[in-house]
Parts: sequence; structure tokens; C-alpha cells
Amino acid sequence: MRKLLNEELDRKSVDEFKQSDKTPLIIVLDNVRSLNNVGSVFRTADAFLVEAVYLCGITGCPPNTEIQKTALGATESVKWKYFKTTLEAAEELKQNNFLVYAIEQAEKAVMLNNFIPQKERKMAVVFGNEVKGVGQEVVDICDGVIEIPQQGTKHSLNISVSAGIVIWDLFLKL
Repeated sequence: MRKLLNEELDRKSVDEFKQSDKTPLIIVLDNVRSLNNVGSVFRTADAFLVEAVYLCGITGCPPNTEIQKTALGATESVKWKYFKTTLEAAEELKQNNFLVYAIEQAEKAVMLNNFIPQKERKMAVVFGNEVKGVGQEVVDICDGVIEIPQQGTKHSLNISVSAGIVIWDLFLKL
């Protein structure tokens, strides 16, 4: 078995990416502190043709060398928008007929493996920061909460790992 060379990977150019049909999904980052996590989310969003990434509150925005270290250029392909608060982003999404879900551990959360998206509606998922998760005021206006099932002692994942798991799962389902 031979590893493929970069030129064999059939990568899209930035222009081809922008012209491609997107996964009907927007990623919302709620006050994510780590610029490396932000970059990782951009890179995952690029990999699965996510429509956009919304950066909220203290979440860092491109151009930024720390974001770029992990994004590896994905900030050029993936559309992004900044909001002063995550609440503003969620409200705008809901006004534009998106279903908005928090990725969180909460009462009445639906486990990701049991979550069935409404394919006729676009959706957005909100990922919280590394300390407090998704703000309660944002959870309150979401259409629901999705939880990643975990079996170990921690029941806590890095935000970029959580994003990778959720985006992959929704990419398959949407």
C-alpha cells in the first residue's frame, strides 16, 4: 500500500470550493478562547464543505497567524462572519429559518447517534468555549441540544474534537 501524494488527492482550489454545493450547516463558536481550536474548526469545516463559520464574542478572527497555523488556509475557503455576541448570531440564524442546536450536556439533550436532522431545513450548531461550554442564554433560545455520547470518566472533549465528531456525523446525515 502506497501513500498518496498531495497532487493525487483531487483537492479543490479556493475558487472551486466557493463554487461547490455546501453542506447546509453553519458552525457557531461561542467565545472560544484557543486560536488553535478556531483554526482546527475552520480546517474541518473546509474538509466537509460547511456553509460558514460564525465567530462570536472573544473568539479570534482571521487574519491571525495563530489561527492560520491549524487552519492551513481554510480561512480563505470557508465563509465566516463575526458577531459581538453568540445570542445575536443565533437570533439571526433563527430569523433566516435555520434550526439552531447547542452541542452541550443538558436536560432533554438528544444523543448525537440518535439525532435525525430535518433535511428540509438548514441547521446551525453552537460549540461552547473551553471553560463554560455554550452560554445558558444561548441554550435557552436553541431549538434543541445535541450531546456527544461519552463513556469514560471525563465527559469532556476539546472543542475542536467535538466539532470534528459532530460535523462528520451531520455531513453523513445531511
